[in-house]
This record gives sequence, structure tokens and C-alpha cells, in this order.
Amino acid sequence: MKIIEFKVGIVPKTSEIIEVYDSSGIKRPTSDSGRIRKMYENSNLIITAWLNNELIGISRSITDFCYACYLSDLAVKSEYQKDGIGKRLIELTQKEIGKETALILLSASIAMEYYPKIGFEKVENGFIIRRTK
Repeated sequence: MKIIEFKVGIVPKTSEIIEVYDSSGIKRPTSDSGRIRKMYENSNLIITAWLNNELIGISRSITDFCYACYLSDLAVKSEYQKDGIGKRLIELTQKEIGKETALILLSASIAMEYYPKIGFEKVENGFIIRRTK
């Protein structure tokens, strides 16, 4: 029986984060460890999932804890996907931000079917200026 431990506010080693990203299928600039490190230094809500001291899942958000929270990253190692870890990371994010805070995200095309299954509502009133690098 695997017991997964969830931790709030722990920033894992950059190499561990990259390992989760690369395994999960999420597209992030994992060849640029400095950029990954900076992404975490400038985020204010990080929740991690651990199995026997191995990082297996992570959520990274930017929030004001009273109105809006942008869930920037949700990643779970491929061998642990479909075990409810992503859903639990989102539940813990919601617990941390409280009921008066909206949880917002941009989905990768491969995850568009996933988010409605765990309670997200699709919105059509958003805009983006894409990064150029």
C-alpha cells in the first residue's frame, strides 16, 4: 500500500521538479533549470506529493489568497497518473486559497477533458498574450 504525503509550502530541488515535468508530459522549459528555479522562487503557493521521499506530483500557483489564484502548473509523474493525485493537489490548493478566491488555469490541449471531470468550468471569456521565448 502506498501512502502519499502532501506538503504545502515546500519547494523541491529543481532537478526533482524537472523529473516530474519530464515524466508527466507537461511542456515546460526543463532544459533551462535556471528558469524552472525562477518560476518557483516567484510563486507563492506550492503543493507537493511525495511517495517514500520521491517527488511524484506538484502544483504551482500565484495568488492573492482573497480574490484570484492562477494555477500555473499541475504535474504528476506518468506512473502515478489516474491515482487521484492531481485532484488532491487541486483540492489542497482550494483549501489554501479559501472559498472567496477563484481558481483559474490555462489547460494544455491534452488535459482539456480532465479538468471538467474534477469540477472546473470551461470559460470562453479569456484572453492571452503568448510568451515569445
